[in-house]
Amino acid sequence: MLPRTLEPEVMDEQDEVDAYDKMDHSEVNSRFVTDLLARRDVSPTTRVLDLGTGTALIPIELLSRQKCQVYAIDFSEPMLATGRKNVAAAGFENEITLATGDATSLPLDDGSFDIAMSNTLAHHLPEPAGLFREATRLLAPGGLLFIRDLLRPETEAEVERLVALHVTNGDPLHAQLLRQSLHASMTLVEIEEMLQDLPLDDLHIEQTSDRHVTISGVRH
Repeated sequence: MLPRTLEPEVMDEQDEVDAYDKMDHSEVNSRFVTDLLARRDVSPTTRVLDLGTGTALIPIELLSRQKCQVYAIDFSEPMLATGRKNVAAAGFENEITLATGDATSLPLDDGSFDIAMSNTLAHHLPEPAGLFREATRLLAPGGLLFIRDLLRPETEAEVERLVALHVTNGDPLHAQLLRQSLHASMTLVEIEEMLQDLPLDDLHIEQTSDRHVTISGVRH
C-alpha cells in the first residue's frame, strides 16, 4: 500500500485558481448533487454548510436544482474571489454566502445546519479527522453529513492508470493535481477509524467510483 503523502500548500496563486476553475468538473459536481438530493429533501429554508467550497461550483449546481441557503467556506481567499464571481454570474448572491474559514475549526454554534457537505476537501488536510468532527458538531439533530473524497490507490501503477483515464485533455496541471490528490487521500480503513466515535446514525462509508469514497450519516 502506498503511504499517504501530503499535498503542497493550499492554492493561493490566482493563476493556479483560474486554471483549476476552468477544468471541467461538471460531471463530478452533478453526480455529487444528485447523490446528495437522493439522501435528503431540500427546501428554501434548508441550511446547508459547504466545507471547502473552492470556487463555489457545487453550491451553484445545488441551487440550480433546489432553493436553499448555503454557507460556503474555504481557506483560500483567491478561490473565494473566483467563487464570488461565479455566484454573481449564476444569480445566487442571496442564497450563497461565501466566507474564509478553517473547515476543522469554525466560529459557529453547534447544530447550526441541516446538511453539512464537502467534496474532495478531506485529502487536502493534514488531519482529516478534524473535518469529520467539525462537520458533525455543526449539524442539528437529524442533520445529514454528506462527504465525498478520493481514495488512495494501493500502487503507483494504479495512480498513473487513474490519471491517464481521467485527464483526457492532456493538461499537465490537471494531471499533477490529480496525482498529488490520490497520493494524499485515505483508505476506507483509515476513514472508518476516524469516524467510529462520532455521534452518527445510519453511517455509510462506501466506494462509489473507481476513485471516490462517499460518507453519509445522520446526527443523533
